[in-house]
Amino acid sequence: QGKFTLLRDTRTDGSFLVHHFLSFYLRAGCKVCFVALLQSFSHYNIVAQKLGVSLAAAKERGQLVFLEGLKSCLDLLFGEEEQPGQPSPLQFLSTSDLRALFDFVRVSLTPADGDSWKGPVLLVDDLSVLLSLGAAPVAVLDFIHYCRASVCWQLKGNVVVLVHSNEDSEDEGNELVVNSLCHHSDLILWAEGLATGFCKDIHGQIKIIKRLSLRQAAGQDLVQIYQYKIQDRNVTFFARGLSAAVL
Repeated sequence: QGKFTLLRDTRTDGSFLVHHFLSFYLRAGCKVCFVALLQSFSHYNIVAQKLGVSLAAAKERGQLVFLEGLKSCLDLLFGEEEQPGQPSPLQFLSTSDLRALFDFVRVSLTPADGDSWKGPVLLVDDLSVLLSLGAAPVAVLDFIHYCRASVCWQLKGNVVVLVHSNEDSEDEGNELVVNSLCHHSDLILWAEGLATGFCKDIHGQIKIIKRLSLRQAAGQDLVQIYQYKIQDRNVTFFARGLSAAVL
């Protein structure tokens, strides 16, 4: 509880990590606010069904609060009428801050009378989209800071965020956000594409960084590196040099 997990991908697609955490927390009985900026609800629901979880059922019983960012953007940009008293969480498209999005997260995860969920979880896929939509890097970092203060510290929940990164990118704003979040994360799962290119037996490598130095001034971060292969319903992990391509 109270942990901030950063999912980072470089030269590959780290979406499989998002699907894992979404199904994991729903099966664990947690209240989940999913800010989905990259794909539609039907896409996430189809993948979740392969993992044995129904997002539609989770929404009906009030366990999952789903913000479909693609639809919300279109409604806001093309003048669809909003429900009275319920401004769009993506108001930053016409204003300069992400306060409306934070308010949406806070209200969604604040426990109500009679709730029996084990703990609140904020899941964001993916944060880089906010920058592409025009949000300033400082506004994005402020949003994450307030989400951590509210979800991790006040509500004793967890925050899981995916960001894309490219070490050769000229997008200084995105790299600023990525590097700043790395310094504040309790755990970093960094999925990277293979430097040697495509391989049918190895889809990439994942670097697991446990930020011990964040809690202990003299501690050193614990780093583990595995390679992985994505299958239809799961992901296989193995130590480097022990894949079918080598053995």
